[in-house]
Amino acid sequence: MPTVAPLDLDGYCVAARFVSGIPTFAMADGTVHRLDHGHKTVEAHDGLLVASLSGDGKTLLTGGEDGKVSRISATGEIETLAEIGRKWIGQIASGPQGVIGFSSGRTAYVRLADGTLKEIACERTVEGIAFAPKGLRVALARYNGVTLVWAGMDSKPAELEWKGSHTGITFSPDGKYLVTTMQEQALHGWRMSDLHDMRMSGYPAKVKSLSWSFKGKWLASSGAPAAIVWPFVGKDGPMGKPPLELGTRGDALATIVACHPAQDVVAIGFNDGMILAARMEDGKEVLLRRPGKGALSSLDWSRDGHQLVFGSEAGDCGVVDITA
Repeated sequence: MPTVAPLDLDGYCVAARFVSGIPTFAMADGTVHRLDHGHKTVEAHDGLLVASLSGDGKTLLTGGEDGKVSRISATGEIETLAEIGRKWIGQIASGPQGVIGFSSGRTAYVRLADGTLKEIACERTVEGIAFAPKGLRVALARYNGVTLVWAGMDSKPAELEWKGSHTGITFSPDGKYLVTTMQEQALHGWRMSDLHDMRMSGYPAKVKSLSWSFKGKWLASSGAPAAIVWPFVGKDGPMGKPPLELGTRGDALATIVACHPAQDVVAIGFNDGMILAARMEDGKEVLLRRPGKGALSSLDWSRDGHQLVFGSEAGDCGVVDITA
């Protein structure tokens, strides 16, 4: 049976991540907590809104209500990467080659590795940011579609239109697909080779979490009493294929999903604090954590896949040791 090391914090956990292997918890009040030979805390922002792990997993990228974008090391050092005045940072994402994307309202920013800051004006509020796995192409989710921009050059953006509010966005690991979460309890996708539309619907609740399996064969999602896992194999991706339903619980809702870094396994966090792991191949389940306090808001595997860090909307956080 896996063991759980709990950490009871105050408030909403925006992101629970392993930063250079250190369990790290970014909270909505702007504090960042680390379990590094004891419980340690730094004040990162005056109100934290978003956080993302850097591409190399060595630092945590954060943005707050104070208009600052910061990089926090595994030892707690804070480096301010950008300041845009008293504007809320609404989205943040890491990209290839040390690039960072973030947004405030209708403006997106791309910070290159050398510190150069590029500004992208949008007609609608930026609701999500994702970088293609290769090159410096950034995708911005917005109302009625997605805007695609080459960050390293001055070129006209490409617009992908689909009616509705697109609230989050992700590229497949091979860059062949782009998928958005939507306000209307559905996913929408585009095949990048020909921009063919893909619609994935039938969710009883809004999808707030997406996670690709380590080879990109599966896309796991929340928004149902189970993890809804779509197959992305063959030229048509999930079109015409039913999804897997893993870890089904009739009395609970999956609020967060995280795929294992080296196996076709997904960790599923629920609105009652329970965590299950389920295998795509045969649906086999393992209980990782019993129900706790608050809906789970964040999950992250360690790079070796032996531990899982979690956080909830009520500050009920901790680490699950799978090997115990």
